[in-house]
Amino acid sequence: MERMRRLRVSPAMRSMVRENHLRVDELICPIFVMEGENLCRPVDSMPGICQYSIDRLPEELDRIVEAGILSVLLFGIPAHKDEVGSGAYDDQGIVQQAIRLIKSQEKYRDLIVIADVCLCEYTSHGHCGLVKEGIILNDETLPLLARTAVSYAGAGADIIAPSDMMDNRVRAIREALDGNGFVQIPIMAYSAKFASGFYGPFRDAAHSAPGFGDRRTYQMDPANGREALREVEEDLLEGADLIIAKPAMAYMDIIKEITASYNVPVVAYNVSGEYSMVKAAAENGWIDERKIVLEILVGLKRAGAKMIITYHALDAARWIREGE
Repeated sequence: MERMRRLRVSPAMRSMVRENHLRVDELICPIFVMEGENLCRPVDSMPGICQYSIDRLPEELDRIVEAGILSVLLFGIPAHKDEVGSGAYDDQGIVQQAIRLIKSQEKYRDLIVIADVCLCEYTSHGHCGLVKEGIILNDETLPLLARTAVSYAGAGADIIAPSDMMDNRVRAIREALDGNGFVQIPIMAYSAKFASGFYGPFRDAAHSAPGFGDRRTYQMDPANGREALREVEEDLLEGADLIIAKPAMAYMDIIKEITASYNVPVVAYNVSGEYSMVKAAAENGWIDERKIVLEILVGLKRAGAKMIITYHALDAARWIREGE
């Protein structure tokens, strides 16, 4: 008689037959860097997450390195915004400063620095592309995204991650990187990025809420699944090396479909709203935070994610190590 419980009788037995495992080196830790001095500013809607000025950034980097995390994803908060997002491609911009700081210090030499490429944090209107008469312009935005990518690569970024969702931006960025001698820099494309309600806390953290309307004309409709595969295929044809699916928890089916359809590393972005819901429930004593977070993350691995961008990264790294 078959008895499935035979392989569940002890922790050692369960560990031996476990199909999916969490690894610290597969976690990617997002960081918000901002203009100013001596700033470590908590994000109210994301308990435990702060915005750091460049001089305070090493405090967070030290924690990340000590935890054994190998990758960070940088988002910038500039002091000045304008209609063309010039702070994004300013070689002295806040993200460029952060990249140079990381790359200049021996103790951070093993960190993989991923630079998010988008204009939304830098535009006065808060949209991811140029705007004319209320319309987000696609083709006119591409040169600015490409210029931003080249600037980040020049500062020392290891991976470029375009999150804007403009059509054909991966091709524009790949051509610009190659044309400027950055052939070796991979592109981690936000290919399956949905127009989601889960992004609210991030927009508080990055000061990137749109000043009018929403982003549904360029981010994907949450009701569509097959369309995500079209987006992924297009980005791969244009030169993407890794694919991001975002959000993660409500879109595990998308992660599964991408991994089943394409032989490419898939990155799940466990986004701000997903993080904040868990933190709020845990602070109210409704859930066991450690159990819930690790269950969510292993669920993303089970769905097919190779890496996970998560605001839980520091806690998760500690919990994973404690379980070894």
